[in-house]
Amino acid sequence: MYTIAALYHFARFPAPAALKPALLDLCREHAVKGTLLLAHEGINGTIAGPRTGIDAVLAHVRNLPGCSDLEWKISASPEPPFGKMKVRLKKEIVTMGQPDIDPRTRVGHYVQAQDWNALIQSPDVVVIDTRNNYEVEIGTFQGAVNPQTRSFGDFPAWWDANKERFHNKRIAMFCTGGIRCEKSTNYLLGQGVEDVFHLKGGILKYLEDVPEADSTWTGECFVFDDRVSVGHGLRVGPHELCHGCRRPLLPSDAARPEFEAGVSCHHCIDETTKTDKARFRERQKQISLARLRGSEHLGSRT
Repeated sequence: MYTIAALYHFARFPAPAALKPALLDLCREHAVKGTLLLAHEGINGTIAGPRTGIDAVLAHVRNLPGCSDLEWKISASPEPPFGKMKVRLKKEIVTMGQPDIDPRTRVGHYVQAQDWNALIQSPDVVVIDTRNNYEVEIGTFQGAVNPQTRSFGDFPAWWDANKERFHNKRIAMFCTGGIRCEKSTNYLLGQGVEDVFHLKGGILKYLEDVPEADSTWTGECFVFDDRVSVGHGLRVGPHELCHGCRRPLLPSDAARPEFEAGVSCHHCIDETTKTDKARFRERQKQISLARLRGSEHLGSRT
């Protein structure tokens, strides 16, 4: 069984590049794989491996400047959810494109998972899903507003165009693990919205803690690893990934005429060029050949 740790923390890293070598070496030493993002504003990512290795990496991160109160969420998978380890340097650990955003100064009111249902069922509360449209399409909370964004950086423009709809309403926001809400609630507070709330620990914490019988969640939650989606109790969902566009697909979607393994699906068939598709077919061919040899092609895993 593989232990999975999803983590993020906003801290001030004056030289994030200097933190990369030791972090990457430690992960490799302990057979930990996944992706960690480093930026001047902090750290974000998901990693998986043996529990002893995950504990070693978490201890290392807690010792980074300003990260002593790091929080993380643990889950498990019988299969390895990542094929390699990456530590990447980024401008932002979650990209919103708003230079004045700083979640370390203030964020919305945290709402624990067990209190979320009561809040979002209040008539004066508007619930907003801050995730991208392809994530919302496979699952969300009942009654939640879908901004239909293609990327998180689209959220400020969507808010500016729609804010009058929510006049005199309390705003409750949620995302997968909580990090996007740290920025989106800070943004709304900066826009003069007074009553802003967000789900502590995100959807993953809710699905872990709230019994399915009491849940207001419908569908599955997209996750950024080879599990693709999870449901109540963080059980692995039915979705697979289109490796042409990296959107989640149900098994039945593979029977659609637009689907070609590793190349396209009904979402992206018209979004890529013939050159793109030829490149994807070659990649898929190399993956298949690697499997026949009993090895793993690097392009086959997250």
